[in-house]
Amino acid sequence: MGCVAYSEIKVGQCGIKWELVHAVSKFRGATAINLDAKGRLSIPTKYRTVMQDAYHGQMVVTVDLHESCLLLYPAVIFEEIAEELDKLPSLNPKARQIQRLLIGYACDLEMDAQGRVLLPGILREHASIEKKLMLVGQGKKFEIWDALAWQKRRDVWLGQAQTWEDAGPDLDHLVF
Repeated sequence: MGCVAYSEIKVGQCGIKWELVHAVSKFRGATAINLDAKGRLSIPTKYRTVMQDAYHGQMVVTVDLHESCLLLYPAVIFEEIAEELDKLPSLNPKARQIQRLLIGYACDLEMDAQGRVLLPGILREHASIEKKLMLVGQGKKFEIWDALAWQKRRDVWLGQAQTWEDAGPDLDHLVF
């Protein structure tokens, strides 16, 4: 996992100075985690420092639009997404659906001193998460999957790997 963090002083309206902390993190890897009895998941140790130092332990979890999993973002990154969602035309039915789901289900989380976050019950229900889950790094965010659902989807994707050679021009340049 790589992380580059830096601070810069910005001058806002009325000449008031405020500090902006940026961090570019690459969350990657899949980690099996058990929820505790209260529905909390422990952020893996290798990500805790970044989440605490660069993001002050502030995160946002919401639903995924395409899969039965959750998306966990550092709060500052989700705010950038929310700003883009706010710009969508409110008269466009698809845009409203996206806003309703991503923003409507978004829940602010704060990492506690032990590196845990509480996943809201309604979101655990959406992803069918009861006890065992997979935390899957996806660059700037994590996906949170029920462990069994992850295994099933992973097996399907691996079974489809032979067809990736015909994935089209957007993926032709990838070598793996």
